[in-house]
Amino acid sequence: MNLNGKIILVTGGASFIGSHLTDALVNKGAKVRVVDNLSSGRLANIQSHIESGKVDFVEADLTEPGVAQKVVDGTQIVFHLAADHGGRGYVDLHQAACTTNLALDGMLFRACHELGVEKVVYASSGCVYPNHLQTDPGEILYLQEDMVGPPFDADNMYGWAKLMGEMTLQSFHQDWGLKSASCRYFTVYGERGHENHAVIAMIARAFVAQDPYVVWGNGEQIRNWTHVDDIVSGTILAAEKIDDGTAINLGTMERTRVIDAVREVLSYTGHDAQIELHPEMPTGPMNRVADNALARQLLDWSPQVNFVDGLHRTIEWYFSTKNRDKVRDVLEERLTER
Repeated sequence: MNLNGKIILVTGGASFIGSHLTDALVNKGAKVRVVDNLSSGRLANIQSHIESGKVDFVEADLTEPGVAQKVVDGTQIVFHLAADHGGRGYVDLHQAACTTNLALDGMLFRACHELGVEKVVYASSGCVYPNHLQTDPGEILYLQEDMVGPPFDADNMYGWAKLMGEMTLQSFHQDWGLKSASCRYFTVYGERGHENHAVIAMIARAFVAQDPYVVWGNGEQIRNWTHVDDIVSGTILAAEKIDDGTAINLGTMERTRVIDAVREVLSYTGHDAQIELHPEMPTGPMNRVADNALARQLLDWSPQVNFVDGLHRTIEWYFSTKNRDKVRDVLEERLTER
């Protein structure tokens, strides 16, 4: 599929991941419409595209009646990233807020079907995987797409809503022929990230010279942090190559302990501090890493940014763009909010 000249809607397109996707689509010559309620997105992320006329921006709430139909009308491809979402502190502590994603997704998908959209690409999550599989950090585990199934055991209301979104799209394809793909994002980080996600929180704590330096959990949690550039490239490839609602992992297979990521942040930033573990705080599963074999097979996709290099890039961005006093004032709140 050639995206040049295509009329594309990006929901949540002013957000962290959404704005990077918007950048890439503009660079491919697409005509992009962004809808965002700016609850976590930032207009500054896409301001240059708006001013150049390459992006049509609509500030609106997709859960409001009629909004989905309005913004979908006339578009050919929809990348659906809008959601009530956040990092571990947010999804653990804001269960009711995340239930709104069930309505949001259903209303948008229905509008896409009724208005004849060619394809929907859905931003899903590693949170759809059963919790009971991810308890032992000592196990060498790579989550494969077919591990999502009975007994379903998604991660909080956020994970359940993402799972229902995937299943809704698959049903729309089976019953009505709506072309679609779901991309399961794994622990995305990078420039424009938010402090309620682990990597940015680690960097922020070093940026404000926190001492003792707080780490949520016991530090043994295993993650596969995936740079936003790789997430965006995989998402676009899914739009080009998947039609039948297949859900696919987008994640690196690097297995990194939280405590090792923390030590790398401290070393690279030169911040010498005592590490203080807080196992009582929200930590999520102990062992979450994607198997990306299906993405390699179907998309010819593999991550290009290894974690240490991407982490250093993200640190450089954060330290060069943030104000220490402002970060210090809002950090504790931002760890659990949007």
